Amino acid sequence: MERGFVEYENMRLLLSDAPLPAGLPIRKNWHYLDLNQLRIANCRGCFGCWVKTPGRCVIRDDAVSVYPLIARSSDLIYVSRIFCGSYDVPMKTMLERSIPVQQAFIRLYHGETHHMQRAVVEKDAVILAYGDTGVEEQAIFRELVARNAHNMLFRSWRVRFIGEEELSSAITEEVHKWEGS
Repeated sequence: MERGFVEYENMRLLLSDAPLPAGLPIRKNWHYLDLNQLRIANCRGCFGCWVKTPGRCVIRDDAVSVYPLIARSSDLIYVSRIFCGSYDVPMKTMLERSIPVQQAFIRLYHGETHHMQRAVVEKDAVILAYGDTGVEEQAIFRELVARNAHNMLFRSWRVRFIGEEELSSAITEEVHKWEGS
C-alpha cells in the first residue's frame, strides 16, 4: 500500500453539499462531511498531483484530507443537488480535487481506458440527488454516475432522486443501512 495510506476495515464516508441531519450514529471509521463547511479550492489542472508530488495535491486546503477518505472508503454516500445534469459545484469541485488518487497511467478496465488507481478500495455507493429535476436531467445524471463509476472503482452504485424536503430523512435512512452490513 502506498505511503501515507492506512488500510481501514469497513471505512464509510458520507459527503454532502447539504447540511447533515442531527443524530447520525457515531462509529469507528464512519466519516460525515458537509462540503460547505470545508475550504476547498478549484482544481488548477496543473497535474502536480501526478508529476510534482505524486498522489498529493499541490493545493493546501481541506481537500487534501478528504480525497484519501474517498479512496479508502468501502461505502460512500454522496449527497448533491443536481445542476445541469451533474453534481452541483461543491461536490463537483471535491470530486475533481480527488484526482490524486489516480495515476497518470492508463489501463483497460471493463473494455475501456481508465486511469490506474492509487490504493483505492472498491466501493458500494449511493448517490442522493436532490433538487427540482426533470426526467431528461435525471437520465443525464444517471449516465454521468455510470461513466464515473469505473474511475471511482464503484463495485455497485445506486442513484436515488429525492426532493429537498425528503433529504434529511433519506440521509438518515441510508446511513442506518450501513449498520446492517
